[in-house]
Amino acid sequence: MLRKLMISASAMIFTAGLASAQMPALGNIDVQKALSESKVAVPTADQAETVKTNKSTAEWTIMVFVNGKNNLEQFAISDVNEMEMVGSTDKVNIVVEFGRMSGYDTSNGDWKSVRRYLIKKDSDTKTINSPMLEDLGMIDMGSYKSVIDFGKWAKQNYPAKKYMLILWNHGAGWLKGGVQNMTRGISYDDQSGNHINTPEEAKILKEIGGVDVLGSDACLMQMVEVDYEVKDYVPYIVASEETEPGDGYTYNTFLGPLVKNPSMSPLQLAKVAVDAYSDHYDSQSGGYTQSYVKSNTMDSLKSYITNFTDAVMNASDGKTAAVAGRNKAVSYAYAENKDLYDFTRIVVANSKDSKVQSTGKALMNYITSSVVGANRAKDEPGSYYSSGSELSLSKGIAIYVPTTIASGYTELAWAKASNWVDFLNWMNKK
Repeated sequence: MLRKLMISASAMIFTAGLASAQMPALGNIDVQKALSESKVAVPTADQAETVKTNKSTAEWTIMVFVNGKNNLEQFAISDVNEMEMVGSTDKVNIVVEFGRMSGYDTSNGDWKSVRRYLIKKDSDTKTINSPMLEDLGMIDMGSYKSVIDFGKWAKQNYPAKKYMLILWNHGAGWLKGGVQNMTRGISYDDQSGNHINTPEEAKILKEIGGVDVLGSDACLMQMVEVDYEVKDYVPYIVASEETEPGDGYTYNTFLGPLVKNPSMSPLQLAKVAVDAYSDHYDSQSGGYTQSYVKSNTMDSLKSYITNFTDAVMNASDGKTAAVAGRNKAVSYAYAENKDLYDFTRIVVANSKDSKVQSTGKALMNYITSSVVGANRAKDEPGSYYSSGSELSLSKGIAIYVPTTIASGYTELAWAKASNWVDFLNWMNKK
């Protein structure tokens, strides 16, 4: 099964020259007129509908940045159609920035550019019929500035009391490697060869004024390193510790409950996102993980981790216990991504030191009682991509536990603020 994972540049990234021609943004048109029309054919650039923006304040605006400029394009088409099964209302705006390129899916007119849509309800699950608001030309969806432009545009034109931003694409948590020596991140654009790295996610959220829920419809993004970076700009973070299937979110079952109950709080929507994803993949053969994290716990989590790692480094059996955790804790597509709870559990189980025991148990309790608000996981029967049948040991947040620290890691906010780099260096020193 195709997964939303950047394994290596040679496996996933097919770099092409970035198109230089930029198509002009289209003007505005009457939303009510557009919504009253029946079926809208997929427009060409010069036939595109122009829809006047909705200036009334809704309860929610869901902003989905769909980077389909890679081998996930067919799933992007499918997911936008799932959104159309629900559609926008006067209380919930669903707006999409959707990019495509040549070489993959040829359906829906096989257009090649980046477009903005107001998602409109219809019953056609194969064809995107929503009104196109703008054709931006072939912009770089691997640039964090493109997401900033989208977020600012969406907030200005579709104001709401609450906002959710979803980044849709391949994801890799935070390792430099592969042909292009890329740092882990999200939103890989095959045409430009660029992607959004972890510090740039924080820049996005800061520049657009924050959101109420951040969703990563991508692999491996529920990590301490990512969550700590963005903690000041979003209260709830929905993501997966493990890879996601190519199909990712099931948008109709995720957005349907919101449209029925638009007064949902951000916490409620975060849980709905976790449950909709998990309910869908419970019926599939493979394993999965999905959780939401409360970002206001990140500073306290840092303290719990620091107390624990200090105790481990001062214990006579600490290094043996830490190495056991590194080697045995449940891991994901990148073997150095470990579930934080399971890593701690194994260290505690392998140490007789009372301080390690008490600080480790306190950390585990804090993860399950405070940090992770909802966590669901299902065992993987075993595949090239996963660690086998242990995914149900996942408690909702992963952390980087390598044998050698990759370059770029020390530039993360988490690495600068915590003692984690010191702990890793101590643990891995021969």
